[in-house]
Amino acid sequence: MEAWKEQLHNHVNTIDRLKEYIHVTPEEEEAIGEMKTKWGTTPYFASLMDPEDPDCPIRKQVIPSLKERENTFGIPNYLIWKENRDTGEVRPDSIARQYDDRIAFTVTDVCANYCRHCFRKELVVDRDLKLRMDVDEGIDWIREHTEIRDVLITGGDPFILSDEKIEYVIRKLREIPHLEMIRFGTRAPIVLPQRITDGLKKILRPYHRIPIWINTQCNHANELTEETARAVYELLTCGVNVGNQAVLLKGINDDVESFRRLHQKLLTVRIRPYYVFYCEPAPGIDHFRTPVEKGAELIRDAIRGHTTGLAQPMYVIATNIGKIPLMPDYYIVDKNEKEYTLRNYKGKETKWPNMPE
Repeated sequence: MEAWKEQLHNHVNTIDRLKEYIHVTPEEEEAIGEMKTKWGTTPYFASLMDPEDPDCPIRKQVIPSLKERENTFGIPNYLIWKENRDTGEVRPDSIARQYDDRIAFTVTDVCANYCRHCFRKELVVDRDLKLRMDVDEGIDWIREHTEIRDVLITGGDPFILSDEKIEYVIRKLREIPHLEMIRFGTRAPIVLPQRITDGLKKILRPYHRIPIWINTQCNHANELTEETARAVYELLTCGVNVGNQAVLLKGINDDVESFRRLHQKLLTVRIRPYYVFYCEPAPGIDHFRTPVEKGAELIRDAIRGHTTGLAQPMYVIATNIGKIPLMPDYYIVDKNEKEYTLRNYKGKETKWPNMPE
């Protein structure tokens, strides 16, 4: 059995298996026992958890919490609202849309790691929402809509699919003349780096007019290992660039040190920081959310000027009308007809001429 399939076969999704990796607290055991929710991770990712610390940033992303029962700010039927699934446009269940020229193509509801903060929690984790993931139906819809130039293949995690199914989706999409790019959203490089096999590389490698891009999700520096570094390098040798879409998570990456270290370490394994998402108002994840302003403050205080600009992601909120950037202009202190007053990350100020239009 291939290593990645063995990882899935031995999925850590029971108390007994979890106890092979950590000392489970009574609170964790109670949440797992009482809550009817999908949970689990790969043995590889479980091995990265701190066995003694329930506040371990990886444990908190993997293990259910009784706090998921609390829902003060979560929007009911969030995914229906966020992905515009209750509008006048008739679309297959597999197609989510916020933009005119690009869509998210949901091909599975299965993951290698069931993130507790998932914005698709209703579909993937809680299983309250049932959608029909008909790949051919989705491809037919994309073919009929010539305004679509960019397809994000998502899930669940699309890299859970077999090589044959991934190859089929890519091949059928590349037959559509109006498409210009294909993107995959996958946590596999982080939670299942064994998935980047010779077989998968053979599918991703061939040159084509429609390129393939990958965005993964890493939320804490402890998730980055030599295995991930090698998997990303292998993807790069296929001509596939890898970006990161972190989620701002309270108690995991919402302090200056953790935030800076995450984005610096991403670069050391050749992953380019792309987005930091505000934790969305899906039901049952209130305990992960910070004030909205926190992400912009962290970029100001931890990244901008404190390390290379390559490490700076864009901070956004993903909404039903698309992603909205949340980067206040902290650096323009004053402006008059003659000049601007600018302030750098150390608080030093300088003048800059105001050029009229």
